[in-house]
Amino acid sequence: MAAESYELDDIDRRIIAALKADGRATNQRIARTLRISPATVGARIRRLESVNAMRVVAVTDFSALGYKVLMAIGIEVQGRPAEEVARDLAALEEVFAVHLVTGARDIEILVALHDLEELETFLLSDIGKIRGIRALSAGIAADVIKYDFDRAQIS
Repeated sequence: MAAESYELDDIDRRIIAALKADGRATNQRIARTLRISPATVGARIRRLESVNAMRVVAVTDFSALGYKVLMAIGIEVQGRPAEEVARDLAALEEVFAVHLVTGARDIEILVALHDLEELETFLLSDIGKIRGIRALSAGIAADVIKYDFDRAQIS
């Protein structure tokens, strides 16, 4: 999802910063803080979203939703294009991220499960039925040190 070329100005950066601090902030509240009109805030947000420079989303807390097992799984593909296998993996409810990668594996996925009992079903019934998977290497997260999707620096 590449953003078209769009140069952020100071107002854009300040609007994004306000939404990063509170994704539910109203245009009126942001406008008051930045001393601009609510219409300007709304127009700027729509423009930032239209060029894919920004999205306002809810980020779930895995443990609050009962997910106790987080896994990273590296997958080697054979006999089928990796992109097709990746699309099949992306359709699985438990999978929340799918990446085509370079290196020893072709695909990396991130998975959230409620407990270890779900792990067996997921590996054998769900992933096991996807054609083209030659091998996988799974690691269960022992602890989450950092979980932050806001990686694009605003400069």
